[in-house]
Amino acid sequence: MQYAKFDINGYRRVMAAFIGEGPESQVFRDALDFALEAHGAQWRRSGDPYIMHPCSVARILAEELDIRNAEILAAALLHDTVEDVPEVTTEVIGKKFGANVAAIVEGCTKVTHYTGDRQTFKKLVHRKIFSGAAAKLEVMIVKLADRLHNLRTLSSMPRHKRQKIADETLDIYAPLATILGLFAIKRELYNLALAYKFPRQGSRLQMHINSLRNDPEVLQIINNVQQALEKGGLAGKIHLRTKGLWGYYDVRNRILIKEIESPQEFLILMETKNGCYQALGVLNEIYPPIPRTIRDFIASPKPSGYQGLHARPNINGRKYLFKIRTEEMARRAQRGMVRDWTADGKSRGRFVKEIQEMFDILGSDDSVSYRDMIAASGRKEIYTYTPQGDLICLPVNSILLDFAFRVHTAIGHTAIGGMIGKQKVGLEHQLRDGNVIKVIRQEEQVHFEPGLQKLCQTPKARSELAKAFRLRREAVSHQIGKTVLAQELRRYGVPFEIVEKKGMADILEYFGIDTLDELYLQVGEGRVRLRELIYEIRHGLYVGRPTLYQPTGVFNRVDLATVDPVVIKSSACCKPGPLDKGLVGLLSERGLSLHSKDCAQLQKINFQREDAVEVRWKLKGTRIDKAQKIIIMQASRNRLLMLLSVAPEEMKVVDVVYLGKGTAMVGDWEINFRVTNLYGLKKINRHFERSGLRYEFELEQ
Repeated sequence: MQYAKFDINGYRRVMAAFIGEGPESQVFRDALDFALEAHGAQWRRSGDPYIMHPCSVARILAEELDIRNAEILAAALLHDTVEDVPEVTTEVIGKKFGANVAAIVEGCTKVTHYTGDRQTFKKLVHRKIFSGAAAKLEVMIVKLADRLHNLRTLSSMPRHKRQKIADETLDIYAPLATILGLFAIKRELYNLALAYKFPRQGSRLQMHINSLRNDPEVLQIINNVQQALEKGGLAGKIHLRTKGLWGYYDVRNRILIKEIESPQEFLILMETKNGCYQALGVLNEIYPPIPRTIRDFIASPKPSGYQGLHARPNINGRKYLFKIRTEEMARRAQRGMVRDWTADGKSRGRFVKEIQEMFDILGSDDSVSYRDMIAASGRKEIYTYTPQGDLICLPVNSILLDFAFRVHTAIGHTAIGGMIGKQKVGLEHQLRDGNVIKVIRQEEQVHFEPGLQKLCQTPKARSELAKAFRLRREAVSHQIGKTVLAQELRRYGVPFEIVEKKGMADILEYFGIDTLDELYLQVGEGRVRLRELIYEIRHGLYVGRPTLYQPTGVFNRVDLATVDPVVIKSSACCKPGPLDKGLVGLLSERGLSLHSKDCAQLQKINFQREDAVEVRWKLKGTRIDKAQKIIIMQASRNRLLMLLSVAPEEMKVVDVVYLGKGTAMVGDWEINFRVTNLYGLKKINRHFERSGLRYEFELEQ
């Protein structure tokens, strides 16, 4: 292999031009010397000395993102040292370069000690980076620059590795660059990754893209606009921007498409903000915009700080996008949120807070897919407003609940609907561009339906719902755990009060648990095996005392007062309901999985007696909030009305719908009704059983 040389002195001069040579940049120079020594004997597969990689990452930050902070650039130089050099630790970095540099390097360092499967390992790696970025956004900026340089030098890697890195870039890093407003980096990440992901198709498509740049119609538009600007006495320049491979990538279906609606756009650069508005007036005269397509991001910047005017005319049957900016706005558009890294303006501060909040969710919440959340966050935006006129940017297809949580967490948790103009809408209502929304709230926290989580598009809303669902499950699991532990101890003749004894602390420590409440929760979720726990209690706290023989066959029993679908999962194999007898619940972190005792599928599941419970309901104590429906088969109108006239008083009929055809009025009927609790529902069910008519009923949870 031909090994390359790295001009380190030339590199020092280049970086000095960016950050100077004063005392404030000394930490960068010290980090460069340290990185040279740490990576001195290491080489990349391409034949380059390894030190070229971290040096290139730091240069990308300085040259392409205008980052001048010496500590961030020092961390970029050191970002691989802890991972690749055994004697270098985060503590060593902290002592030599300070806590800030060490925190960024630690956030960039992959998980190294793991013995599980590769898929779980990959998730751990990503979640660690997200957690690091939640604490310090610089972590993600360094990782994006790191990924960009890796892609620029990826040709030396074997094909399977190129594909793997390309996939990861398309799923995670390129969308994150979009979210952060780093559009120049976003485009290059997509273009490079797509070229490796789809080498043949990408090459053909690139030839088509290149040919578009010489389209006579497009060149004529440029000439017309330039002449109009000059005629109006405006000193502006118009540039053609032809979309690269990134513009042809269908994110949802993960494919490259052959044609897109707007393959080219135009950028008009003006000297002043006022000049931008004048240029828009000139443009509108020669190419009238499509109604309601003008966007003023100068007066109302995007949360990332992006500014500019957008207009979309239809020219000869083709739609084009014109963007009008000053040179400074154009520079900001490429640099995104890191352009003014130390700025503490209200809008920028809120944007940074929301980004950190998103990374905190991505790094810590296993109940949501980080790939789905990143994809949703990186999609095209819609612009909505509070009644006070505050701009709320949301991913396309967002629902009212997304809006409520974006405004404030407490507003989200108490939202029951909203008003858009004079129209009242539900939480699941899909928002449109320009909506002004007033959220309708109640005082107490709302018991949200599980299906809402899939409709939500923002990480904040999905995560908050996941937390609320988890708390609901944990409350019931805690109750179940305490109940079954008490019953199981009683079966062995051991008093339940023994868990309050001082020696219980040793048993908790053995299981790696801090409190009794946590123990009850883990028992109720099936994470602590009841048989093992009872053994430790008998031989640790009750040693030397007589106990009963191990019970066999009989399940412990729990009496529930909820039909919450977040907590109770009715298995698809036998579809048991709370009015059925002989129900078994399997303990899990996802809630109780219900089966009938004689369910064939249940017999195939390998579980211990202690891993399941017999489930019953407190009929009068279990509220039913949802409207219910029952289908009556082949009944006449008179027979049905007679049946309803003598129905239990607990049945509050809402309406009756005839499902048949014609006027015979003998056929199937749908009865919609409300009932207060399971006790009333049981009486209603018994009433229809006695009628002799065939009917279908499934509890709406």
